[in-house]
Amino acid sequence: MINFSSKLTRESGLAMKISYRLANNENPLGPSIKALQAIEEMLNRAHHYPDTYHQPLKHALATHLSVQSGQITIGNGSENILELIVKSYLSKNTSAVLPQYTFATIPRLIKEYGARVIEVPVKNWVPDIKEMIKCIEKDTRLLFLVNPNNPTGTYTTVADFNLLLQSVPPHVLIVLDEAYFEYVDVTDYPEALTYLAAHPNLIMVRTFSKAYGLAGLRLGYAVSSMEVAAQLDSVRLPFHVNSLAAKAGCAALDDKTHIKNTFAANQKGRQQMLEGLQQLQLSFIPSVANFITIAVGDAATLQANLLQHGVLVKTLDEYGLPNHVRVTIGTSAEITHFLQLLGQLL
Repeated sequence: MINFSSKLTRESGLAMKISYRLANNENPLGPSIKALQAIEEMLNRAHHYPDTYHQPLKHALATHLSVQSGQITIGNGSENILELIVKSYLSKNTSAVLPQYTFATIPRLIKEYGARVIEVPVKNWVPDIKEMIKCIEKDTRLLFLVNPNNPTGTYTTVADFNLLLQSVPPHVLIVLDEAYFEYVDVTDYPEALTYLAAHPNLIMVRTFSKAYGLAGLRLGYAVSSMEVAAQLDSVRLPFHVNSLAAKAGCAALDDKTHIKNTFAANQKGRQQMLEGLQQLQLSFIPSVANFITIAVGDAATLQANLLQHGVLVKTLDEYGLPNHVRVTIGTSAEITHFLQLLGQLL
């Protein structure tokens, strides 16, 4: 996979000068202290291969989520989980439905495995669930929904999610990517776990990269029916997740204070960002995640100019949004610096 946000830094030779990393939606608080301690404890066992089944992590997740460990799939980041799903259920002469402006890895994976992408236009930046249901065809095997959505930061409501579950035929697997769900603060966001028992064609994909601050360790997981989990397990490589990541994941789940602090910091930072953008009279997409997508005109030029000042943001050409940048909600100091530069450059 191409890391588009780092391509410009390599070409410009400014990679070492980046002081403000606001492109990849990383947690500005970093990882949990408990996770760091767990990693340190594992270092003297780094010469051993990891447990290929990762039972301690599965058990910790099962307890945390109140599900059975056999329903959990562990992956080398949530992207690895998404690839296992595509590998398992898509091939030539099949199709997958997804909304416009959604996580770029998904359509890329679908095409790589020879399947057809059915992209459905959004409505006011939100996935149009009714139209997505209408676009399901006989050869459709997967329907993807990222909630909250990346890169727009919008979300699908309980009402629309209920409609989706009631309408999608059982042979179509609903893949719900919830990479940013820990940041959501709205009351009509669906609690997807509560639907799992009644809907065996639902699979939830989550990550430790965002709120848990473990992006560099690459750790993700899925929760599904046991049948789906067994299928995903059958197509993965044996040692696909490293021991440090698995151990850190267990410890991170145990540190609820870190997640609370992360949520609170994001709430405060998002408000600071919104107020600053309003003062600059800039248009943006309302977000419930840990990033905001902003209309800035020539996004590529702005990215290059920001980079000269050590600030990296994400351009969205690959999504068909050349006039927008996606900006991570960082620390208060990072947000202040970004807004000041944005005002000067625009």
